[in-house]
Amino acid sequence: MPQPTPAKSKWLDLPRNVWAVSLTSFFMDISSEMVINILPLFLSNVLGVGTNVIGLIEGIAESTASLLKVFSGWFSDQLRARKWLAVAGYGLATLVKPFFYWANSWAAVLAVRWGDRVGKGIRTAPRDALVADSVDERQRGLAFGLHRAADTGGAMVGLLIALGVVWWVQQNAEGLGRSTFQVVVLASLLPAVLAVLSLALGARDVPVTAQRERPAITLKGLGKPFLSFLLIVGLFDLGNSSDAFLVLRAQERGLGVLEILGVLVAFNLVYSLLSTPAGALSDRVGRRKLIVGGWLAYAAIYLGFALAGRAWHVWVLYALYGAYYGLAYGTAKAMVADIVPAELRGTAYGTYNAVLGLLDLPASLIAGLLWSGLGPWEGFGPAAPFFFGAALALAAAVFMARWKPPAPDGKGAPQAG
Repeated sequence: MPQPTPAKSKWLDLPRNVWAVSLTSFFMDISSEMVINILPLFLSNVLGVGTNVIGLIEGIAESTASLLKVFSGWFSDQLRARKWLAVAGYGLATLVKPFFYWANSWAAVLAVRWGDRVGKGIRTAPRDALVADSVDERQRGLAFGLHRAADTGGAMVGLLIALGVVWWVQQNAEGLGRSTFQVVVLASLLPAVLAVLSLALGARDVPVTAQRERPAITLKGLGKPFLSFLLIVGLFDLGNSSDAFLVLRAQERGLGVLEILGVLVAFNLVYSLLSTPAGALSDRVGRRKLIVGGWLAYAAIYLGFALAGRAWHVWVLYALYGAYYGLAYGTAKAMVADIVPAELRGTAYGTYNAVLGLLDLPASLIAGLLWSGLGPWEGFGPAAPFFFGAALALAAAVFMARWKPPAPDGKGAPQAG
């Protein structure tokens, strides 16, 4: 085990593994966000796919692949090693990405999207456990905050590159063209390769002592605090449909492709700037307060998307959405490590990511059906998914505010707040 680091929330004191993982996420998000954020526009504008099918694609891709997160987290505990599973996941995502170039049907897009998410399913739990294993619990929020900041900074760079490509290829066209999408896919390949190399060459596995027991894949073994936390987060996530619907809502409100990429840059800028200080703040004031605040903000933002009447409303709401992510996303992950035994972190992160991933299928299906319906039923219109998400976020925030985690025991588990 690594020696405990000083209880100073200084990012320069963070160990090599945190920086290597952060650099990897930076490069991979440059690659992924270039493609994924314009994928719903490709499906809608080029392939003519409706929101119900887009919801199905996003839901299947996320939820099917998420089953691997349980296995990869558990397997990393069994191997007592995290690094190479994470490298394999990043490598798979890199190998399938070029096939977006030739996709000419929604089924082909689904297949490539699924393969990309399988890679994410393999890498996410061992990567998060590697970060948690590499730092003292008093710096955990800062470590995850830095990782999210690097991840989001990469997303912002990727979006700027995509914006430049769109401007160069099609300039002021309102919809996305096939050739534009293909150029973006080609541009995404180099940073994906750099992501794999950064983790393979930069990270080191943290040795695990023989005293650790091999974990069982069971919610019971992870304890009641974790189960309660998972149920509350699950309620929130059921209304947290794919961000593809935000992109489609922006276009429906009158934004062109360049403007949509611009609002996504603003979102990621705010997210990146807030992630690290919010993570460090959670180490001092408690994770729960930041999560509740973030979910209340989410409810207000989704209500705003439902009521948005003009294009400038979307700009403001996307910037506020970045503030929500900065406050709550990495903080919730840090809380998982607070409320489970250290020897079960891999299993806990696998279970956490898998449950939320499985909920992505009904969440995105519900959103797509609420928007455009199915068959003769035309749904409730573009605002409906956002009213639904706002209501569930508000309910989850109330439950989280009333939940009382156990007091800290001085050994890295659980933190009240």
